[in-house]
Amino acid sequence: MLTMGGHDPKPVPPPTTAEEAAFEAARTRMVGGQIAARGIRDDRVLAAMARVPRHEFVPASQRALAYEDGPLPIGYGQTISQPYIVAFMTAALAPAPKDRVLEIGTGSGYQAAVLSRLVAEVYSIEIVEPLARRAEADLKRLGFRNVKVRLGDGNLGWPEAAPFDAIIVTCAPERVPQALVDQLKPGGRMIVPVGPTNGVQELYLLRKHPEGMETQAVLPVRFVPMVTLKQD
Repeated sequence: MLTMGGHDPKPVPPPTTAEEAAFEAARTRMVGGQIAARGIRDDRVLAAMARVPRHEFVPASQRALAYEDGPLPIGYGQTISQPYIVAFMTAALAPAPKDRVLEIGTGSGYQAAVLSRLVAEVYSIEIVEPLARRAEADLKRLGFRNVKVRLGDGNLGWPEAAPFDAIIVTCAPERVPQALVDQLKPGGRMIVPVGPTNGVQELYLLRKHPEGMETQAVLPVRFVPMVTLKQD
């Protein structure tokens, strides 16, 4: 899907059988102790979180921490979100099996992988080229075939694939981009952190109605800022 120059990302050596068993046990503890215990009750979301190998989406140096209760650096000033936040945002979208979902901010590809187990198609946009390339390679390697990754400006969305049943934004704009509102189906949902780059933002759940957008503040959060491509 990507049409970019450069070399393919260097592959991370696969975990040993013993490491895989340890990761599976850690993932089970993560779902029970960090997610279900904190109020996430959507069985489909819990099952997806239990299936998707988070350790495969972090740098090799961070694998031992993959199932801890916090974000992790993935390079280029970006992070993979805390597991609870991934589950919270996913559950808030109420994903349905036939949905087509747009993700803004591919990052590691982990959020897209979780969504791919819950919906028909995921379209994901990443502005940092090495991250887009690595995420696409990892998603393909791990068998997440219903995810398309694009290098581009998330503020613009993916107009030729619109409209979408749901949109998830994993970086914080100062205001919700109008292009994303326009690309949401009537009745669609969007979850997006909004606020300043140097402080706490608010996570909003938006629903599109014929008479306008319904906006609900659901959680204070802290995300990396949304950036835009420089215009000539």
